[in-house]
Amino acid sequence: MAGSEGAKLWGGRFEHSIDPVMEQFNASISFDKIMWKQDIQGSIAYTKALQKAELLTEEECTTIINGLEVIEGEWANQSFLIQPGDEDIHTANERRLKEIVGDVGGKVHTGRSRNDQVAVDKRLWLREHITLLVPHLTKLIKIFVERANEEKAILMPGYTHLQRAQPIRWSHWLLSHVWPLVMDLKRLHSVFSRVNICPLGSGALAGNPFNIDRESLAQELGFEGVTKNSLHAVGDRDFVVEYMFWASLVTSHLSRLAEDLILFSTSEFGFVKLSDAYATGSSLMPQKKNPDSLELIRGKTASVTGNMYGFLMVLKALPSTYNKDLQEDKVMFETASTLIGILQVAAGTVATLQVDGTACQKALSEEMLATDVAYYLVKKGMAFRNAHGKAGEVVKLSEELGCPFSELPLDQLANISPLFTEDVSSLWNFEHSVEQYTATGGTSLDSVNTQIATVEDFLSTFTLTPNKLHEVGTE
Repeated sequence: MAGSEGAKLWGGRFEHSIDPVMEQFNASISFDKIMWKQDIQGSIAYTKALQKAELLTEEECTTIINGLEVIEGEWANQSFLIQPGDEDIHTANERRLKEIVGDVGGKVHTGRSRNDQVAVDKRLWLREHITLLVPHLTKLIKIFVERANEEKAILMPGYTHLQRAQPIRWSHWLLSHVWPLVMDLKRLHSVFSRVNICPLGSGALAGNPFNIDRESLAQELGFEGVTKNSLHAVGDRDFVVEYMFWASLVTSHLSRLAEDLILFSTSEFGFVKLSDAYATGSSLMPQKKNPDSLELIRGKTASVTGNMYGFLMVLKALPSTYNKDLQEDKVMFETASTLIGILQVAAGTVATLQVDGTACQKALSEEMLATDVAYYLVKKGMAFRNAHGKAGEVVKLSEELGCPFSELPLDQLANISPLFTEDVSSLWNFEHSVEQYTATGGTSLDSVNTQIATVEDFLSTFTLTPNKLHEVGTE
């Protein structure tokens, strides 16, 4: 039995076999095999560092790297065979390396621990994942901006507390969901900088005793720098939590978008109609068209956020350095997969939905111009608080007479305030209402155009370079 345990990377001092249930419970190969490419990438770089430190001959280095490249090809063409003793991706790759090149393959782990190995694999994997996220986010933003540019003429109610509040442009509403995504891109840039630090060369916890050039190793792997403390390096998963928080925030933004569109697609609102490609029907009620794409975005956001909270609770009471609890960080892979799906479905849903401009216009009602009445009086010299009260009296008069603002007799308005004169009739126009909001960030046409231009400029200067995100310019 000692022989079977001795075959494991850690089995030399064990006399008895691990319990089969425990072995399965301990194994992570089923989910960390996703990092096969990064594990080989890190091993190739470390092999070069070992040769540089004169721990491998040039011939040994070449032999090991050639063997690792063979393994890389097997993973790529899906011919790699996982064996029962492969408890994780690191064990599997090293086992296969020794099968290909012999005992010299065992030298690749000189001074290295699975503790710093998994840490670097995770950072390499997450760095690549982040680079894949950028085009998904920029595509979604561009879809919003293109629609906003094409549909600027449509007016609709703006809401607070889900109650009709003031008239706004549909394009202004679209852009309101763009700016959180712009902030998300900026936050992603910041997250990336903290992911892109190399822990390799930290060993199990105390460091590396073989004069490994960690800075050169980091440069070989495309990292911006190295971790500064080996204890911290092998136990740090803040970058995982930070990524999962970022993912939770992004999906929360898209969940709010989904909630808006779910409401807008109901018969009661009728503002939008979803494409058949992003809706489903009812197995019982033939007339139904259900917004499943949006409901799934809303629902999966809970799972993404739950992953983040769950792993944060893993970290909250861990002692220093590496503990096997950290294996629970693999929920990051589930979060990453879910997030890509949410971004793709959100982009498709927004790109293909139809907006009913007539229905949006019909939802506007003149009581939504009550604030405009107050502004009218302010422009004639009345203090806003007094004007607000007078506007409330106009609303009350409208309700008492059972008529819209535009039909209120001028003499009765004058009884409320002598400042009401013939020119009050100019207020009863929704286009006039939205066009008064010309300050930066408002719903006027000029402001909407400025927002569009600003976002387009941001996207044109937010670039992705190989191994590093680079942001130019400001919002």
